[in-house]
Amino acid sequence: MSLMAEPDMAGQVVRCPGCEAKLQIPDTLPLEESPPPVSPQPRVTARAHGRLNPTGQPQLRKAWKEEDPTNPPARITFGIGLGLTVLWFAIIYFFQASPSKLPSDYTSGETLANLFYKHFTVSFANTLFFCWAMAICYLKWKKLQHQRTAMLLDVLPMELGKQINAQNVGKFVDHLYRLPVNLRDSLMVNRIRKALEFFAVRQNVTDVSAMMVSQSAIDGSRIMGSYILLRAFLWAIPLLGFIGTVVGLSHAIGGMSFANVEDVGKIVGSINNVTSGLGTAFDATLLGLILAVLLNFPLNSLSKHEEEALNDIDAFCNEVLLPRLNDGAGGGNSGGISDSVVQALASTQREFLANFNELSARMLDYADNLDQRTAQYQQIVVQEFMNNMNAMRSELQLGLGDSMRLTSQYIAGLESGLQGLNTVLQQLGEKQIVVQQVKKKGWFSRA
Repeated sequence: MSLMAEPDMAGQVVRCPGCEAKLQIPDTLPLEESPPPVSPQPRVTARAHGRLNPTGQPQLRKAWKEEDPTNPPARITFGIGLGLTVLWFAIIYFFQASPSKLPSDYTSGETLANLFYKHFTVSFANTLFFCWAMAICYLKWKKLQHQRTAMLLDVLPMELGKQINAQNVGKFVDHLYRLPVNLRDSLMVNRIRKALEFFAVRQNVTDVSAMMVSQSAIDGSRIMGSYILLRAFLWAIPLLGFIGTVVGLSHAIGGMSFANVEDVGKIVGSINNVTSGLGTAFDATLLGLILAVLLNFPLNSLSKHEEEALNDIDAFCNEVLLPRLNDGAGGGNSGGISDSVVQALASTQREFLANFNELSARMLDYADNLDQRTAQYQQIVVQEFMNNMNAMRSELQLGLGDSMRLTSQYIAGLESGLQGLNTVLQQLGEKQIVVQQVKKKGWFSRA
């Protein structure tokens, strides 16, 4: 085990990678024993050019493991987003208004609490997506600050040589490995390290230029891919608001009842319930649109700054590193190098523009489809609501018409009776009525 141990592990207790057993590394490692062959792992070890250890073998540098420069850990961002969401709902929970209080009398805090708690499921999901996305943006911003700080390092000091050739490239690589640990794991330092180590092996500036162009494309694709989840959140938040609106409309329309059309008071109360339910339903869409707008600005600003940082790294490599590389071909003439660099950059730019145009076209198609679906959905909702209102109006007019017709018939009959009574009274007023008393016959009266 001591043959495979690094010198800085002397005296430590380590775990065997094969059997998982704990082993004690000796305090002093024997120098006369040569290390076993190491499999090529460019991100784990790097061969020091022109340097030998006491055994006469090429010395190996202990390289650092690259971390993702733009994607923060998903578990950490989700935990931050969930914690912020729970904290927010816990704060506004104490601002909820009593059920008997009218919405017109709500305070600002009560209105905000009502906006989030009316559609709790949809609002909680929207708030979780928003807080999760903001946590990703914040950690990406911290990583961007790390990249900017690393760009201030003097990675190619002039003291080591004005030109970088096969004789002094090892010194420049050693200088990179002596940089602060917390700053050397960055896009710029890693790209220059890979370029110098590749130049030490190939000693061809054209190949190094092609490798750097390829690495730039990889870094650009990595940065662009880090925004997939954020743009998914930006698309899902307003869509969840629309879903909440549909659910609210379904409940509001389903609550309409016109079983007793003759009772106008019940009809008016049912209409009031429908209108209040519609107002509550559209609150979900309002919340989703507000959160989407608040997320859109930091997302695009962060994307712009990351692209600028990547462009600065490309400019440094093309303007500082490549001109100082000297492979000895052509007496140090850099005309061919410049032509190859220009051609490679032009080819990469054409490919990038083609991909960017295709992506822009797809985004425009997605936006147009979303606008069309939104317009169709609003038209369907409004049309359904108008149809229900027209049907309700027709039923109400029919019920009121029947009531008015019966009332008119009753009044007409009453008027006819009154006219007949007046006629009888007039006839009685013109005649005299004689009342004669008729004597009753008794048992012993005469016939």
